[in-house]
Parts: sequence; structure tokens; C-alpha cells
Amino acid sequence: MFYFAYGSNMSIERLSDRAQSAKLVTVAILDKHELKFHKVSKDGSGKCDAAETHQDDHSVIGVVFEISSELEEGKLDLKEGSGYKKKIVEVKPIKGGEPIKAIMYYAIDTDSTLKPYREYKEHVLRGAKENGLPDEYIKKIASIESV
Repeated sequence: MFYFAYGSNMSIERLSDRAQSAKLVTVAILDKHELKFHKVSKDGSGKCDAAETHQDDHSVIGVVFEISSELEEGKLDLKEGSGYKKKIVEVKPIKGGEPIKAIMYYAIDTDSTLKPYREYKEHVLRGAKENGLPDEYIKKIASIESV
């Protein structure tokens, strides 16, 4: 299966702990969505969400991984917890090529007043840098206020 990661799971270290078979496929864009740190977490902070906006000028940049084991998909489901649901999305490779259908987790319990913990935001930034997301997008993530 193909998995579109846009938050802390872009970090190879973090994802490999959850799905050891994960292999990088490409950096990709998800249109009509916006990156937000508003998913309600058990620790009281905000976690990432690729919130669907239906607006043409919104997009989320993330990483497509291939995960070969159904068992690992189940482990990933457990790690993401009950605050996310899965859906299939179509993403476009940033360097061109055919669109890819991938699963993505999206937040079902959100609060716009939440802020991410600094450590969590650093995981997101680490993954963005490791995978070569555009500098402008990395700066946008870095500008998010954390606590």
C-alpha cells in the first residue's frame, strides 16, 4: 500500500519505529487541503492534520511511502489512535509523473486553539528536511507557534 505522510511520520526515524518495511517513494502534493496543528491529542497539544478545505489555493506537501505488510498497516492504525480516520487520496509527485492513490490519516477531533509541543514540531520539521520538501514549505512549518 502507499501511505501519504504529512506530519511527524515524515521523519524516517519515527515511521520506521511504526512500520519497518516503509520505503520512500516520492515527495508529493495533496491539493485542496491545508496543514494544521489542531488535532486534539491525549497530551493536550495539537498534532498535525491535513484538513480538507476544497480551496484550489491550498495544498499539503508530504511524503509517499510504500508499506508492504498488512500487519504494519495495523500497527500504524494503532499508533495513530482513535483521533484519526483513514481515507484514500490522490497525490501528485512534486517532480512530475502519474498521480498516486495513497491512504492518509485525517483528524476527526480538532480544536483550533491548540498548539503543538516543540518536540513534536521538530519531528515534523526533521521529516520535511530529510525528504527534501521545498524550503518555503519548511519555513511555513517552522513559523507555526509551538509550546
